[in-house]
Amino acid sequence: MAKAKNIGRRILKGLLYVLGFFVLLIVGLFIYLYIVARMAPPEIADKSSLQWQRTQLDSTAYTLGNSWFRKSRSGLYEMYVEGKPFERGVVYGKLAAELVKRQEDHFTEQIGKMIPSKSYQHFLKYLIGWFNRHMDENVPEEYKEEIYGVSFAASDQYGYIGSNYQRIMNYHAAHDIGHALQNMALVGCTSFGTWNGRSEDSSLIIGRNFDFYVGDKFAEEKIVAFYRPDKGYPFMMITWGGFTGVVSGMNAQGLTVTINAAKSDLPSGSATPVSLVAREILQYAKNIEEAYGIARRRKMFVSESFLIGSANDNRAAIIEKTPDTLALYDPKGNEISCANHFQSNSLGALTSNREQLAESASPYRYQRLQELLQRNGKNTVAKTIAILRDQKGLNDANIGMGNEKALNQLIAHHAVVFQPQQRKVWVSTAPWQLGEFVAYDLDKIFAMRGLQRDVEVCDSAGIVPADSFLYTPDYRKFVDFRRWKAAFMDKQPVNVQQMVADNPQYYHAYVLAGDYLYRQRSYAQAKTYYEQALTKEIATKAEKDHILQRIADCDKRK
Repeated sequence: MAKAKNIGRRILKGLLYVLGFFVLLIVGLFIYLYIVARMAPPEIADKSSLQWQRTQLDSTAYTLGNSWFRKSRSGLYEMYVEGKPFERGVVYGKLAAELVKRQEDHFTEQIGKMIPSKSYQHFLKYLIGWFNRHMDENVPEEYKEEIYGVSFAASDQYGYIGSNYQRIMNYHAAHDIGHALQNMALVGCTSFGTWNGRSEDSSLIIGRNFDFYVGDKFAEEKIVAFYRPDKGYPFMMITWGGFTGVVSGMNAQGLTVTINAAKSDLPSGSATPVSLVAREILQYAKNIEEAYGIARRRKMFVSESFLIGSANDNRAAIIEKTPDTLALYDPKGNEISCANHFQSNSLGALTSNREQLAESASPYRYQRLQELLQRNGKNTVAKTIAILRDQKGLNDANIGMGNEKALNQLIAHHAVVFQPQQRKVWVSTAPWQLGEFVAYDLDKIFAMRGLQRDVEVCDSAGIVPADSFLYTPDYRKFVDFRRWKAAFMDKQPVNVQQMVADNPQYYHAYVLAGDYLYRQRSYAQAKTYYEQALTKEIATKAEKDHILQRIADCDKRK
């Protein structure tokens, strides 16, 4: 008996040693992650700009030197900043302080909804910190200084995630991480261009939908930002509070940049965020050749297509880039289209790209774009906007409201149209790309020296009216459908019959109904909805696989 007790004690002692070892290992891992994830801000010799104060013109308009910030009648925020990197970052933060804070609130709130587990959020913080541990080493000093300047306006309540500088820097890689970790369907953009014989006036026209979705609140406060940096070309971009990278923009040379995510393998470490590569191109390139040279110099950790429009070249081309390879896709014609797959001979042959073509909504959207471009004849700004707003499938099929296979997925952060030779741009207003498209003339904006009073700076004569869809019963039904979807996501009661009736041609309405009933263990009813989903236009292979698996599970549980 005593011998058995001694053996038991030794076993327990051994187990405690093993447990202690693993506890120490885990603690050590978190300490290591914390150490390597720390990101030191750049050294700034002159921080006197931190003492500068903005002057209020009215409730939503401010100036600081020649720089200014205002809310337009359209609902868009407009901002002009100039100067050296750190100073313009500080000015950005001071002018748009409320938006910088609110944008982080919205971002973290949506991440909380997507990842409700606090423990997993905590782990993910260290994982992303480790993943991005060398990111600032791949960011030009100029942009580190600018981001550091902006970070002084960030909220103090998120210090548990990281320092202000570290958080704002990491947010610049949100686009990259969003389509690398899954790929998470946060990004599914479409862009295109026409010129010479394919445009009515022969000039270059570029259109794009930026379908980057991180919750409705994230897209509420868009900023049309005009930059006059101390080096490079003046430029404009569509952005959000605290973000200095570029996803859509045009410079004073008439060079445009828009980015489209491509399928990526899970990266092993960080490099330069896509948005900062696009920013460098926009600030320092005047033609396609120079844009290609900048892209070639930068290492990225995800795959991306950069559609470059150039007034100086009077054409557009696509720079396709992976972490290892670079290619230039030139259609050798007078139009170009870009979805979320590569088109060049070299990168188009990648296994990951073939998977994207076989399993995603990208080729379907691309084909629909080709269909509309050919039908419309010679392109105009108005026709470009109509294409960006199109919700139909191939051959005008009704594929439901919000389908990822549609050009207009009703999730866009923004849509934009550029006329590079004329230095004109049209930016969409809420909701999505359905509101007015507000026109801006870059030559007039950059000719201004400061803002003496709060006045509209857009080209009011060029505004394109809102989509008539906004005033239809179908739009109201779609709004109701989204409420049901939100209730499902929040695990609230859902009237599945009404949800489906609000969007009867959309496969996902039936999937949500099936998933809701499956959650309620009503397997026979759930199966009925899943089978109906199979009769609709399903966006991706992964979603079809989910439906088929659920049908099989329902059969087992009946």
